[in-house]
Amino acid sequence: MWKFILCVLQSAMLAGGQVFLKFALQRMPAFSWSRAFFLSVFQNWHFAACGLLFASASLLWMYIVKAFPLSVAYPMISLSYVFGILAAIFFFKEEVTLSQWLGVALIIIGCMLIVK
Repeated sequence: MWKFILCVLQSAMLAGGQVFLKFALQRMPAFSWSRAFFLSVFQNWHFAACGLLFASASLLWMYIVKAFPLSVAYPMISLSYVFGILAAIFFFKEEVTLSQWLGVALIIIGCMLIVK
């Protein structure tokens, strides 16, 4: 159970980082190799939050990989897809198809089978 909780937390952090990355990119000008563009990156708190979540998820991942079998830990990252779809619905008002919900269900079932 403990490894499942840690893997869920790490996956949620990965998905949260992606959400903040999307928020950051929505508030930035079009990409260019200009000084102004790169300054906009570092003046965007969403981008900073993205980096913090990715860094934290990476540190937690290092602990998970060291403490648990890779055959259990690695497939659990797929839970980030579940959190990503939920974030798409709640934060970006995207519609999710029936086949996407089926995929979510299969990911959850697969993770439950792996952790047992």
